[in-house]
Order: sequence, then C-alpha cells, then structure tokens
Amino acid sequence: MTTTSFTEADSAALVIERLAQCVGPLPAFLAALVRHVHQAVRETRPTQADWRRAIEFLTEVGHASDDKRQEWVLLSDLLGVSALVEEINTRRPKGATPNTVRGPFYRADAPRLASGADISLDGIGEPLVVSARVTDLDGQPVAGATVETWQANAQGFYENQQPDLQPEFNLRGVFTTDAGGGFSYRTVRPGGYAVPCDGPVGRMLHAIGYPLRRPAHLHFIITAPGFETISTHVYDGQDPHLAEDALFGVKQELVGTFRPDDGAAKGGRWSLDFTFVMVRARKERKPA
Repeated sequence: MTTTSFTEADSAALVIERLAQCVGPLPAFLAALVRHVHQAVRETRPTQADWRRAIEFLTEVGHASDDKRQEWVLLSDLLGVSALVEEINTRRPKGATPNTVRGPFYRADAPRLASGADISLDGIGEPLVVSARVTDLDGQPVAGATVETWQANAQGFYENQQPDLQPEFNLRGVFTTDAGGGFSYRTVRPGGYAVPCDGPVGRMLHAIGYPLRRPAHLHFIITAPGFETISTHVYDGQDPHLAEDALFGVKQELVGTFRPDDGAAKGGRWSLDFTFVMVRARKERKPA
C-alpha cells in the first residue's frame, strides 16, 4: 500500500482527502475549517507550548459554559462570527428590521406577561416605558406576534450574571401583540457595559486590549406565523459607544430615541417608541 507522508506543505490536503470520504454536510464545513486553521498555524508558527495554551483556553471556555451562561456564544460574538452568520442568512428588503446576534444572556424560559406589565422586578433605575408596534413591509399590523425582551440593568448587568443580587427573571418578559400590532411594557433605562471579564473569553481579549464595550440596548426576539423571526437590538441613540459595539450589532435602523417624559402620561421618566417591520417567510414572499 502506498502511503503519503504528512508534511507541512500538504498537511491540510491529507486531512481534506480523508474528509472527502465522509457523508453529510459537515465534512465540507470541516474541510474549509481545516484549510484555514492549518494555514493560520503555518503563518503564525506556534510552539508546542503555544498550541497547548490555545487548547487549554478552549477547554476552559467549554467548562465555563452551562444552561445560564454560554462562553462559546460569547467567543463567536466577539470575533464577529455570529454577526457574519446573521448577515449571510437574514438578508432582508429595505425597510425591514435587520437581525443582530442574540448574545450569551438570553433565556428561553422568561415569563409571559400582559401588555403594560413592569419587567423591572426590583425597581432599581430610571423608569422607562417602551411602546412598540410590529408591522409587515406594507405597514399592516402583525397581530398575535410573540415578543421576547430582555436587557441589562442600569449598571449593565443581566439577571443571570447576578443571581444573588437580582430577582429571578428581572428585566425579562414575553408579550403578545394586540390587534393593532402593538405592545408596551415598563422597565428601567439600561446601562451600557464592558463585556464581562470574569470568564475565559473576556479575560483573554481584555489582556490583549481588544475593544469590549457594548452601548446600552434592549434585546428582542419577535416571532409570528408566516414571517421570518426577528432577533435584534434597539440601541440608545445617546450612548457614546455606538461606533464600537463589541458584537458589531449597531445599524442605523436599530438606533432608538430615549425621550425624557414628564411622568404623567406614560408613568415613567423616559419613553421609547419603536416600530419593528417583519418580512414574510421566504417561500411566501411576493415577487418583487
């Protein structure tokens, strides 16, 4: 049997040749990954000790991930990979609300609440009233849409980052749009924050001076039958760090205006009005 020796020049080719014998969609992705990883190793020429440290870092990322905190998602987000995947898979017509990365602090078990409810369970922070509407591209209301929202508190911390300091499900809620596509809720104005450095991803990137600021924002996931799911942010237009979002999520369509309120009409010191625009699922879209 003829064998081919493993050398620096043909290392990737040998692995890709073996992957070509495999089935399913994964081998093609792995082949591309192998090609780029082997090229990066050839370019940077790490020592064995350097490579062991890289493996130890990835191992630590895995150990730090659980059902309430996802360091792998954070790593993908901060390196722009999550944003790239969103861009590739959610290209939408002009006027539609763009997607952004979901982020590592989402919880799928937030409570369902009536429109107008207060999601600030501890009441700490400057009151904010969010009034929003969900429409289609023609401006028609999308009734019965499910809206999940979550956010950091005024100090820039999510509830699942501070389980001993914030109430369970603080600043989280699930709402349903009414016949006019509307929903509203009370909360507090969120604070911007630096990506936490208490995990392996944050520590590593902080050590090399990587930008880790996130401007203040609210998260939303909006689903409705027959429409593409919106997973997005609404950013505070007054935040000074809009241009350097660590997750590459800021788009002009997602910058909101937090207006000072007299406290009488809407019950809060600040108010935000926003319209989300959904598009039909691809198979149902009308020809342009």
